[in-house]
Amino acid sequence: MKADEFKVFDEALENLTPHQRGLVTAHLHKLGHIQSVTPLIESRIQASPACPKCGHSHIAHWGSASGLQRYRCKACKATFNALTGTPLARLRHKDKWLDYAQQLADGHTVRHSASACDVHRNTAFRWRHRFLALPNAQKATRLVGIAEADETFFLKSFKGKKQGMERAARKHGGKATKRGLSAEQIPVLICRDRTGSTADFVLDKADKAHISAALKPLLASDAVLCTDSAKALGAVAREIGITHRPINLAAGIRVVAKVYHVQNVNAYDSRLKMWMQRFHGVATHYLSNYLGWRRLVDRRNSAMPSTAFLSAVLGINYVQQETVT
Repeated sequence: MKADEFKVFDEALENLTPHQRGLVTAHLHKLGHIQSVTPLIESRIQASPACPKCGHSHIAHWGSASGLQRYRCKACKATFNALTGTPLARLRHKDKWLDYAQQLADGHTVRHSASACDVHRNTAFRWRHRFLALPNAQKATRLVGIAEADETFFLKSFKGKKQGMERAARKHGGKATKRGLSAEQIPVLICRDRTGSTADFVLDKADKAHISAALKPLLASDAVLCTDSAKALGAVAREIGITHRPINLAAGIRVVAKVYHVQNVNAYDSRLKMWMQRFHGVATHYLSNYLGWRRLVDRRNSAMPSTAFLSAVLGINYVQQETVT
């Protein structure tokens, strides 16, 4: 806008009604968010220019659409933008992504997020699992040094399912019909090393075979595994051939040789369980997404800004921060 045009516009602002001022403010807020989100999205291509179809690095600018730069691969001739091949591809309302990312960073419910971002609750639900797709997939691939492992359990839930249920419906956040562990409980294996690198696995069963399949590729050959004396975890450690330090918590023992304990993984379990309570039961189908969500927010000791959360959702500087090699 030219200077004289802006002057006319500025003078006209004084004549706006309160409603009109509100509309202008909302529009400026929307433009501000789009201008913040767009460079963040585009940085994916700038950091690693490659065709999402064939992986070729020779790409060229090819116009623009929906506010994003489009590219064309010189090898396969495919056209794409920075979101192609990501969970956020084709999602609308980019002006609301930062607000929604902040809702996720703060751990709010679907209804609270929908109200705060002025979207329908079904949209907020779909966005949640699109935003969490990459954090779910990205976890530590190697634990080194002293590692801790523990099992925790979540009530099996068919929340949102209308047909094909194994039992009669119950209230969200209900209790199991049987005491202790049973088929109504879903086992989750949590593993952490002393650097804070975390991996978790939703298991079909908490037995040696399933735990071994999860731990074998995860633990370095010289790692020391600390557990709470669970038989299956001890058997897996012997099978892998790594040093195992069981901690007999039932006998009141908390630390062995001043360095071996399971306090880190137990504290993480406690934070996870407390954080999950706000959702009043999580559908087992989506449980791994919530585990990835918690891993992401747990990496920070302070409140997570929306730009940092959205960067993780887009895969920007996320793998390097989460994975230990």
